[in-house]
Amino acid sequence: MTTIPDITIIGGGVIGLLTARELINAGATVTVIDKNRLGQESSWAGGGILLPLYPWRQADAISRLVLQSLILYPNLAAQLTADTGLDPEWTPCGLLITKNPDITAAINWCESNRIRFEQAGPEFFSALKTQPEKPLWLPEIAQMRNPRLLKSLKQDLINKGVTLIEHSELTAVTITDQRISAISTTTGQYGVNELIVATGAWTGQLFQGIFSDLIGAKPKVSPVKGQMLVFDAEPDTLSHIVLDGDRYLIPRRDGKILVGSTVEQDSFNKTTTTSARDSLSKFALEILPALQNYPLQHHWAGIRPGSEYGVPYIGKHPEISNLSINAGHFRNGLAMAPASAQLIVDLVLNRPTAVAPEPYQLSRAD
Repeated sequence: MTTIPDITIIGGGVIGLLTARELINAGATVTVIDKNRLGQESSWAGGGILLPLYPWRQADAISRLVLQSLILYPNLAAQLTADTGLDPEWTPCGLLITKNPDITAAINWCESNRIRFEQAGPEFFSALKTQPEKPLWLPEIAQMRNPRLLKSLKQDLINKGVTLIEHSELTAVTITDQRISAISTTTGQYGVNELIVATGAWTGQLFQGIFSDLIGAKPKVSPVKGQMLVFDAEPDTLSHIVLDGDRYLIPRRDGKILVGSTVEQDSFNKTTTTSARDSLSKFALEILPALQNYPLQHHWAGIRPGSEYGVPYIGKHPEISNLSINAGHFRNGLAMAPASAQLIVDLVLNRPTAVAPEPYQLSRAD
């Protein structure tokens, strides 16, 4: 006889995996189902900066989740390393923002949210070739090496008894009396107690298809492609993240330097382009001439879950009593992930929330 888990999660990216971890730590039984391999979509493809680009230009709802995640990340990384032996490389390397024409808004945001900042002096630009404009140095901003975070999360869930089902695509749902009683997938049918949809860029498509009969709001989530590069540099070529205009460099502990990124409305096409490679490479070699000594190692593309103003949908469905959603994080999925997982689990388990839930409700899509 097959036991139905307390919670079934559709989607095994960083949002789904952290939601599963929060639930299993609360004593629930959990199954995660993904249409491909766990963590191989947007979660794997991103850069791992744990702060939105220019957060004072973003919706406040994004900041609320990011700031709570900043509190949660150090302990999360330490626990994953201790429990799995796989270090996700949470690294508080600091962030240099070279150009801040809206410096007053930037400083106000940092002060009101207790983010340490300093004016960036000439010493920050000895190896960089750019024209700084009111530059800011945020010394405590960290990065996470997202592919390693995903590996450690997956191992942690395996160790804790979460059922992980890969290469299993959702094809239908059975709804009785405003509840989902079962789901059909390409690997079979599964009974459901509670269902959480954490399907990233595919969420809008899912609700227009499988959940098309639902009355009321549907999440407005659409795919947005991003392309990135990595140079195989040596350690200490660059010691901190650099944000210059709409492009950035991210140094990993082993010396590799990521270059990002493009923003393209391009459906689910993950094909890389020569034009993006040349543009990103030109930026990187111009701003950090030392990269001319190192090979371009890899060029890839990922699909982000675009949403209105980049604010995710996190909450219970207003019509189906056992359906919830945690999706639509756009460019800041990693930066918002721990708090997003905490919030949806607080709502599902009827616990007090650390972040006010109202800005993320599905009803705003009406």
